[in-house]
Amino acid sequence: MLDLALKGRPRYWIWVSFLITMILIGFICWMREHHIGAAFTTGLSRDVTWGFHVGQLTFFVGVAASAVLVVLPYYFHNYRVFGRIAVIGEFLAVGCVLIAMLSVFVIMGQPSRVWNVLLHATPHSIIFWDMVVLITYLSLNLLCGWTVLHAEKKSAPPPKWIKPFIYWAILWAPSIHTVTAFLYAGLPGRPHWMTALQAAHFLATAFAAGPSLLIILSMIIRKVSKFDPGQQAINKLAEIATYALIIHLFFIGLEFFTAFYSQIPDHMKSLIYLYQGLEGHNRLVPWMAVSTLLAFIGLIIFIFPPLRKWNVTKVIAAACVFFSIWMDKGFAFVVSGFIPNPFDRVTEAWIALNEFLVAAGVWSVGALVITVLYKIAITVKEKAVFDKYGQKQVVE
Repeated sequence: MLDLALKGRPRYWIWVSFLITMILIGFICWMREHHIGAAFTTGLSRDVTWGFHVGQLTFFVGVAASAVLVVLPYYFHNYRVFGRIAVIGEFLAVGCVLIAMLSVFVIMGQPSRVWNVLLHATPHSIIFWDMVVLITYLSLNLLCGWTVLHAEKKSAPPPKWIKPFIYWAILWAPSIHTVTAFLYAGLPGRPHWMTALQAAHFLATAFAAGPSLLIILSMIIRKVSKFDPGQQAINKLAEIATYALIIHLFFIGLEFFTAFYSQIPDHMKSLIYLYQGLEGHNRLVPWMAVSTLLAFIGLIIFIFPPLRKWNVTKVIAAACVFFSIWMDKGFAFVVSGFIPNPFDRVTEAWIALNEFLVAAGVWSVGALVITVLYKIAITVKEKAVFDKYGQKQVVE
């Protein structure tokens, strides 16, 4: 089926060329980072040792885990509405896991250190377990999505042997974001992160951002192809994103209550820094203000029927939710855990241009993989839905 990815309209090749260009730029910037040093090319410092790339790991692991929201209802409960986008969700997970893994790779310093995590594995290392769950989840989604799509291409039911792997992938999905949450919650020296609510909060943000991205991608697929993911599926994704966003905002409220009612100094200071500024340092206050505003705009559109009934407003709401959570979990959450430092001092961090371009190259790798997989999947599904005369068949 790979030959299907080699055929496409000019706009397809323009998009692919753009992604390849961004990958090359990102690679050059990554090499520059190694040549000059991360201290001069990133926003990191002695006090803030994790930044934008670790945030991208955290965020995109969640988006990848959210694929379970369309796969589970379809395979466990025979919810046919998600039948058309189950493979789309699985292939999205493949690309997002790649982004998450490459985000770790680019900050390891030396590529050989990645292999050392596996060659000198220890059960005490959370990063080892994170690598295990991510590699497993990537392999499962690629295997399941490709096998089901290949069967669909032949107009045959999926082979029976793939069902256990599909169920394994469904049960495995929450683990990838849970283990990622443990990377933070297991650090006693960082009060802002050390909460038992961390894994649950991560999953809530994942189940809001992931369906939001799927809504946007489904609309794009509608626009550029003859395949329609289905209006019912898009509506249901919007409902899921709404409930998950409400839980996300509720969990933020719980964090504020715990910190301020109990008067936990360091936990309070991290939140004060994000939303008000601390000791004259307020670089992330506008950032979090925009993130909060986007979250409430998305919530208002999703909640009120007159606003959410239009697909245009659904896309606007989905974009607001996606970028709100990306701004929060993809950067601010990580940096705020280092503020204040153990000496009760504030050291701010920001996204350097070189750092951003490296991340853009990593995003482009994931986007290129998703583009190729989607090109194959959409071509197969177009042939399944449309007969040789171009007449639309009635399918579930």
